[in-house]
Amino acid sequence: MNLDDVVPTFLQEGRELLDEAERELLSLSRMPDDPLDRVNAVFRAAHTIKGSAGLFGLDTVVGFTHDVESVLDRARGGLLKVEPALIDLLLACMDHIRALLDQVVSGEQACDADLAARGVALQSQLTVHLVPQERGAWDNLWQVSLRLDPDVLRHGLDPLPFLRYLGTLGTIEHIDTVFDAMPDVAAFDAECAYIGVELSLRTDADQEAIESVFEFMRDSCVLRIVPPARGQQDAPSASLPAPGSARPGVAGADTPRGEERRFLRVDADKLDRLIDLVGELITLSASAQSAARRIHDADLQESHSALASLVESVRDSALALRMVRIGASFNRFQRVVHDVAQELGKDIELVISGEDTELDKSVVDHIADPLTHLVRNAIDHGIESAAVRAARGKPARGQLRLNAYHDAGGIVIDVADDGGGLDRDRILAKAIERGLADPARAYSDDDVHALIFEPGFSTAQAVTNLSGRGVGMDVVKRNIADLRGAIALRSRPGQGATVSIRLPLTLAIIEGFQVTVGASVFVLPLDTIDECIAYSCDGKHDYTDLRGEVLPFIRLRDAFALGGNPAGRQNIVVVRHAGLKAGLVVDDLLGECQAVIKPLGALFKAVPGISGSSIGANGDVVLILDVPELIARAAARGEAGSSALRPVARLPLRGVEDMSSSLPAPILTERVASA
Repeated sequence: MNLDDVVPTFLQEGRELLDEAERELLSLSRMPDDPLDRVNAVFRAAHTIKGSAGLFGLDTVVGFTHDVESVLDRARGGLLKVEPALIDLLLACMDHIRALLDQVVSGEQACDADLAARGVALQSQLTVHLVPQERGAWDNLWQVSLRLDPDVLRHGLDPLPFLRYLGTLGTIEHIDTVFDAMPDVAAFDAECAYIGVELSLRTDADQEAIESVFEFMRDSCVLRIVPPARGQQDAPSASLPAPGSARPGVAGADTPRGEERRFLRVDADKLDRLIDLVGELITLSASAQSAARRIHDADLQESHSALASLVESVRDSALALRMVRIGASFNRFQRVVHDVAQELGKDIELVISGEDTELDKSVVDHIADPLTHLVRNAIDHGIESAAVRAARGKPARGQLRLNAYHDAGGIVIDVADDGGGLDRDRILAKAIERGLADPARAYSDDDVHALIFEPGFSTAQAVTNLSGRGVGMDVVKRNIADLRGAIALRSRPGQGATVSIRLPLTLAIIEGFQVTVGASVFVLPLDTIDECIAYSCDGKHDYTDLRGEVLPFIRLRDAFALGGNPAGRQNIVVVRHAGLKAGLVVDDLLGECQAVIKPLGALFKAVPGISGSSIGANGDVVLILDVPELIARAAARGEAGSSALRPVARLPLRGVEDMSSSLPAPILTERVASA
């Protein structure tokens, strides 16, 4: 086995262990009265990283992590008090280890000056905690007996690096090679290992630490450890179990090896390629279905129906491979909240819910930066200081909540705080001062809140490391829009504010519904459709009465300047988003489809009302409509913005006829609450 081939796996697992250690340290800062289990978890993470780094010859990582491990060993032994200063130091050490691992990724052979200087500074702080322990009267000489499986070399394992790493735990004072398993010359195989090792190790490490050195070769050897003769007379000797059995004293030892093998790391680029191929398969399947219908071949249509079902199953399985729990991303904000709150001198608790909600990995990757900005913004601007909260009758500790949940075929992420809410008058005054608002216009609360997302807007009194430059919320909105999402803000004066982000579950394939306007074909996301109705109108109104409810609408023929005459019997597709509804006037309804999303060229990215493109069954390009943008435009054309969506007393019908019974099952008239 070439060790270089498994370095990426080691680096990925190292980062995951650092994330785990960071979570445990942050938990320690909130629950200092019961630290042992968490200190042990951090110790195991550091020890595993050190051991793996030793196998790859990463001496800088080994040396630094060894000092961290020593401090943690004293803490879990009760010789060192776990207090906030120590937790902050260990968090900084985890950051440094992460930087060292990142340096391995970049291919650098030596630390740069700044990184090296930071390592020296941290090690000097750690040294303060490394006061030699009293050993008492007992000796610290351990006896280690190692017998190798004859096929250990065929398994790709070289025992020498393990023995070298064992020496980093202390001093190997004596070592003997044992040849008791050596066969006769006739049976000798040069590719087999027949030797054993007996050695004496002087170390302050415990039995678990010595065992863990040989963790990676536990199925290829038999290990026996004899504790020091005095002071630990009652300590049992230990040996690694036979292959396949549980290993005592190790986290996760109760997990069957067969279950471990159920998980497989896959390169994300390979998954992306698979999704692309599935997309092409869907497009070709739709084309084949269209051809089968044209030639009226019943057998071909039946075969294609079975094929389409399999293609749908393959699509769902392929997309499921990219679905990940958002909890891992949420948990990273524990550190952000800890650091920012400490910098601002605030006491803030992060409450996470909905961490089991799944969405596409690519969406998770793109949402990290906007979420970070929203979290930092809530801590800086939203949650008051302890003194102000006490004066307002609030608990001294502020609360920031992250919640995720599925809604209408997408995902909603709420960032909520229990701070003072938004100051409407101050926002409007600052917007007028900066020329972003018209002083003669009457603004609703939603209009005022929307000003926060304007470029260059800020209400901060002074420029700090966190805010004041007017750069951020506009970028957040743009990044969310790039993901085909939307952002909304709600505020309760004196009680807090909530920012809601709505996102699609995946950026690759959507369930769509095709409509036509003249010769043009458009796709609507299926989960945004409320119902469809037949419509004919001889007036020029931009609204109609839908069973006593005012429904603003947009004629797509006019919106996109398509020209031509409307069909004799037009249709309205009623769409909804974020609690609002509007109608889209189209010519014909073609039915459901699976739309493989293709990115728009740079020239067409700024076209309002269009969010993407796809390939139709005949090979032509079809455009995917931006429903949130169209609903907002329809509401703006209403008599009073979004208030036009409220029910009215009596409005004359203008040729509206309910035709839901003639539509496919997913397009039945599901009613949603009006805004």
